Amino acid sequence: MRHAEQHARSRTQERRRRLAVEAARLMSESGIRDFHQAKLKAAERLGIHDDKALPRNSEVQDALREYQRIFLGDSQPQLLRERREAAEQAMDFFARFDPRLVGAVLEGTADTHSSVCLHLFTDEPESVPLFLAEQRIPFEQRSRYLRLDRERSIEAPVYTFAAAGTPIDITVLPRQALRQAPLDRVDERPMQRATLAALRELILLDQLADYESSRAPL
Repeated sequence: MRHAEQHARSRTQERRRRLAVEAARLMSESGIRDFHQAKLKAAERLGIHDDKALPRNSEVQDALREYQRIFLGDSQPQLLRERREAAEQAMDFFARFDPRLVGAVLEGTADTHSSVCLHLFTDEPESVPLFLAEQRIPFEQRSRYLRLDRERSIEAPVYTFAAAGTPIDITVLPRQALRQAPLDRVDERPMQRATLAALRELILLDQLADYESSRAPL
C-alpha cells in the first residue's frame, strides 16, 4: 500500500513538472501572461486531466526562468536591458505620480511579449488620463482587480500605450497603496516594486555584468 502511494505521488510530481515546463514554454513562445490559462492550455496539450497535477504559479515561474536560460540565453538578457531602459524613461516621465516598476521587467523574466508595468499613485485618478491627453499620447483604458491583502481587493484603472515600440502598462492606485504593495499573483505575497533610483541601480549592475563579460577570456 505504501509503495502504491509513493508511486502515485511520484507520478503526480512528474506530471506537475511536465506541466510547469510546458506552461513556461507557452508563456514564452505564445505570449500568454495568465498563469492559470497557461497551465490549463499545457494540460490540454499534454493530455493531463488531473487537477492535483497542476503546478503552482511559482513552479511555472521557475520553469520560465530555466527555459529562458537554456533557449534564450543569447537574446533575453539584451531584451531585458532594453525594457529596463525604457522603464527608466517612463518612470522619469511619470515622476509626479511616484511610479513603481513591477512585473517581469523588474523580476528579470521579460521577453518580447512583456510590457513595462508601472504602478502610479494619486488620489485623483482622472489626472493620469488627463496627463496622457495633454502629452498627446494615444492610450487604451481598461481595469484590473488587485488583491490588497487576503481579504481586500481593488478594481484599478489601467492605461496602455506604446512608447518607441515598447508596450507600457500603467495601473493607477490611491496614494495610501504606497505603504503596502498588492499581493503578487505568483506567490500571494506583497509584490516586488522598485523606485526609479532602485531601477537605475539594476541598470548599472546590468552594465557592469556586460563589461565583465566582455573582458572575460575566450
